[in-house]
Amino acid sequence: MKKINLAITGCMGRMGQKLIKSSKLDKSFKIVTLTENKIINKKINGIKPTINSYEAFKKVNVIIDFTVPKSTLSMIKIAAKLKKRVVIGTTGFTNNQERIIKKFSNKIPILKAGNMSLGVNLLMYLTEIASRSLGKSFLSKIYEVHHKNKIDHPSGTALMLGEGIATGKNKKLNNIIGKKYLNKKKFPYSKKINFNSIRKGNIIGEHEVNFSSGNEVITLNHESFDRALYSEGALIAAKWIMNKKPGLYTMRNLLNFK
Repeated sequence: MKKINLAITGCMGRMGQKLIKSSKLDKSFKIVTLTENKIINKKINGIKPTINSYEAFKKVNVIIDFTVPKSTLSMIKIAAKLKKRVVIGTTGFTNNQERIIKKFSNKIPILKAGNMSLGVNLLMYLTEIASRSLGKSFLSKIYEVHHKNKIDHPSGTALMLGEGIATGKNKKLNNIIGKKYLNKKKFPYSKKINFNSIRKGNIIGEHEVNFSSGNEVITLNHESFDRALYSEGALIAAKWIMNKKPGLYTMRNLLNFK
């Protein structure tokens, strides 16, 4: 079987390192390009990292990107001109940056997810079902915990779960986002969706969705123990997108949820 030529951006980051390790264990892939935002004067996996460029991505089939929004956008402009497939795990995009990604998806296949975990994407689906089923008599809020170095809050995953609640109510998330708390021990329900983000230690990721009627509480949650679940999910996405036409896809498409 012909291997998929893979490029990994942000190769020195936490997820970049996990992707390198996971892809070396998966015989479907051959790493041909590693990039960073600056020149690294050493080889990794036998490859000298470079910056995002036409030359770097010329021979790849798919690019997996877990970096920062600015870097993602620089990569995707090149990928679109070279007609390369892209998997994006980066979070923290502005609404305008989201529109730019959507525009480029008219030219190339892009799978973008705030979380590549199959379990988290199942949680989002269950959140949508619960939100639709419970209706207006239940209020909702979202709690998440990540390591102390994570910058954006709420996390991309928390916002995904918010999308699940909003979809269940046939509303736009931007219209029902409530307050965004940081490092609060407790936070309230409201008629909108409140978020509480905790940043501490080396925690990989915990997410919890709560629905309350005042008389009962329903909790849906997911806990991550190893970043390999994200890198392995991204590799599954990279295989899946190889046969897709231009468009903007999510893990929901991959998992074939209704």
